[in-house]
Amino acid sequence: MYGLLIVALLDLTLDVVGSVSQAEITKHLEYGREFLAKGQLQDALSHYHAAVEGDPSNYLTYYKRGTVYLALGKAKFALLDLDKVLELKADFTPARLQRGNILLKQAHFDEAENDFHDVLALEPNNRDALNALDRLYPAREDMKLVDIFVYNGDHIAAVQQITRLIEICPWSSYLRERRAECHVALGDFMSAVSDIRSTTKLLSDNTEGFFKLSTLLYRLGDVDEALKEIRECLKLDPDHKQCFPFYKKIRKIKKLLQDAEIALEEKDYDACIDPARRVLTQEPNEPKVQFMAYHYLCKCYSENSEATQAISNCQEALNIRREPSVLCDSAEAYLAAEMFDDAIRDFKEALEIDSNFQRAKQGLQKAQQRQKLSESRDYYKILGVPRTANKRDIIKAYRKAAQKWHPDNFQEGDEKKRAQKKFIDIAAAKEVLTDDEKRAKFDQGEDPLDPESGRHQQGFNPFQEFHHFHGSPFQFKFHFN
Repeated sequence: MYGLLIVALLDLTLDVVGSVSQAEITKHLEYGREFLAKGQLQDALSHYHAAVEGDPSNYLTYYKRGTVYLALGKAKFALLDLDKVLELKADFTPARLQRGNILLKQAHFDEAENDFHDVLALEPNNRDALNALDRLYPAREDMKLVDIFVYNGDHIAAVQQITRLIEICPWSSYLRERRAECHVALGDFMSAVSDIRSTTKLLSDNTEGFFKLSTLLYRLGDVDEALKEIRECLKLDPDHKQCFPFYKKIRKIKKLLQDAEIALEEKDYDACIDPARRVLTQEPNEPKVQFMAYHYLCKCYSENSEATQAISNCQEALNIRREPSVLCDSAEAYLAAEMFDDAIRDFKEALEIDSNFQRAKQGLQKAQQRQKLSESRDYYKILGVPRTANKRDIIKAYRKAAQKWHPDNFQEGDEKKRAQKKFIDIAAAKEVLTDDEKRAKFDQGEDPLDPESGRHQQGFNPFQEFHHFHGSPFQFKFHFN
C-alpha cells in the first residue's frame, strides 16, 4: 500500500515538471516569434536555442531556429538545423525546399537538385522547386564554361561568366575565390580583395581566406590592413604555418615604416632615412611596399639637403606610382639641386593629374621664379653657402668673401672694377640673407633688391655694410674718373 502511494506521488511530480517545462518552451517560442517580428534576430535566436534544448525532438523548433540563422547570414548553422528537421520528419517539404535553395546559392548543384526532386516527388506541381531547377540546370552548365575560359587564359570572359553565376549562387565561396584568381591574373587586386573578403564572411573558419586577403592587401601596399587580416587568421589558428611567419614579417615592416613616419614628423631626417632603407632590405619583391620606403627617402634626403640621393629615391618612387604629392617632392629635390627645368616638369605633371593641387600650383610658380632669378643674382652662390645655411654661417661667409674681394686689394683697372662689382654683390647677398623677410622673398623667387621691383632699400652702401659687420682694416681710396 505504501509502495503504491510512492509511485503515485512520483507520477504526479513528473507530470507537474513536464507541464512546467512545456509551458517554458511555449513561452520561449512566443518570445522568439515576437523578437523575430521586431527584427531583433539575436534575441529571437537565444529563445529558440532555449526551446530546442527544452524539446530536442520538435522539428518545428529546429525549423524556426534555422530560419533565424538564415536571416543572420549563417548558412552553415541553418543547414545543420534543416538536416535535423528532415531527420525528424523526412516529408516536411518546406525544410527540404529551403535546404535546396541554400545549397543552390552555395553552388552545390547536385545536392540541391536531389532536394528539389524529393520535393517534386511529394508535390509534383511545386512551383518553387520547378523554378529552382530552371535556374539550377543552366548554372551548372555555365560552371563548366568557367573552367574552359580559365584554361584558355580568357580571364575577362571568366570574370563575366562567374559574375552571372554569382547572381544565382551568391553564397558560393568557391565562385568568389575563382573570380578573385581571375582578377589577380588581370592585375585588378582591389576587386580580388573584395571577393576574398566575402569568402571570409561566408566561411566562419576560413584561415586560408584570411591569409590570401592579407597577402593581397600587402601587395597593394596597405600594410595596416594586411596586419589586421593576418591577425584574424591567427585568432582561428595561432600556429598557422603560413599566417604566423607572414604576421612576423608584416609587423616588422609596419614598425619600420612607422619609425620613418615619426622621425619625419619630428624632423629627425637621419632617423627617418635608416628605417626606410631597412624596409627596402627586408622587402625586395613588393613594389607597392617599396614605394612607401622610397617616398620617405625622397622626402627625408631632400629635407637633409642631400639632393642627389633625394632625386634618386624620388625617381624610384615615381617609377612605381606617379602621384601628385610624390611629383612635388621630386620637384622640390630638383629645386634644391637647382635643376629648374626638371622641377618645372614635375610640378606641371602633378597639375595634369590634379589641376587643383595647390602645392603643385605654388611650387610651379616658385620654380619658375627661381629659374628666372638664377639668370640674374643668386645670393647663396655669391656667398658660397647652401640654402639651408643659418645666419651665423652666412655672416662668416660674407666676411671671408668681403675681405677677399674688397676693392682696396686690387690695382686700378679691369681687376679693380671686377672686384667692385663682386664686392657690391657680396654685400647685397649679406643684406638679403641676414634679413628674414628679404630672405623669405628671395627663397620664393623674388629679388628684394631688384630695382624693377620698387621694394629695394634706397641708398644701399656695400662699404657701410662691411664696416657694420667687420671693423675694416682697409683704407678706401676710390677714384672716379
